[in-house]
Amino acid sequence: MKPAPFGYADPTSLDEALTLLTEDGAKVLAGGQSLLPLLSMRLASPATLVDINKVPGLDTVAVSGDGVRVGALVRHAQLLHHPEAARVQPLLARATANVAHPAIRNRGTTVGSIAHADPSGEMTSVLALTGGSVTVATPEGSSAVDWADFFVGPLETSVHGPAVVTDAFFPALPPRSGTAFEEVSRRKGDYAVCGAGVTVTLDDDSRVVSARAAYISVGLVPEVHDLTEAVHGRTVDQADWAAAGDLARTLVDPDGDLHASADYRRLLVGVLTERTLARAGAEAAGRTA
Repeated sequence: MKPAPFGYADPTSLDEALTLLTEDGAKVLAGGQSLLPLLSMRLASPATLVDINKVPGLDTVAVSGDGVRVGALVRHAQLLHHPEAARVQPLLARATANVAHPAIRNRGTTVGSIAHADPSGEMTSVLALTGGSVTVATPEGSSAVDWADFFVGPLETSVHGPAVVTDAFFPALPPRSGTAFEEVSRRKGDYAVCGAGVTVTLDDDSRVVSARAAYISVGLVPEVHDLTEAVHGRTVDQADWAAAGDLARTLVDPDGDLHASADYRRLLVGVLTERTLARAGAEAAGRTA
């Protein structure tokens, strides 16, 4: 199929973009890797596409001790190959490496993926797991929106009216912590049947004080689950990561579809949780050595 007819505008400033977005049926275009397929299938039919690629200042990755701020025009590939971003928050590179195929990563944007709010998207889960936020610009000004307030349903966010998500902020990995990310898909590059991102934090005696996980293709919106009770106070070698996986299975409520049953997704949650927590725990122990 071909998209329904639409208008096109390419503003050169954020204010101009916001003015254009006040028109009925106007929609933001950044990388387009999520939006264009919807247009082709006529699942979306905006009156005007407002292409923000000429808006200055949205294509940078800013890294500090507090975290990583990713601009709205930063491509997945740019973030994937940003060593300082990976050092401050390793989940960014680990999750981005699982995003579709190289051609899509070269054009698609991290913030655009987050704004698309697809529960099968890797970066939505990373924003949740890291406790991140997005900055939303409107004609009235800009404000930060916490991840938990941003995602309200599948492909739905709390942002309405003329607005541009200008960046996403991912807090830095805490000290004495490790991360891991893994997903299962029918073919490499396909949407994941299930995926898990985790963080493990140790105390000064190298005992687990925090174990948290977020999943993709499991819930309707990103969810973060605290699994600490299953392994709290244990060293990495003593921790029963399988018990944490069992606990995770009781906390999720996946739906079934053509690709996987709910029971299979729940099984994968347990398996992936055990695997990723073990790797993250080992990484955390190595960082404290």
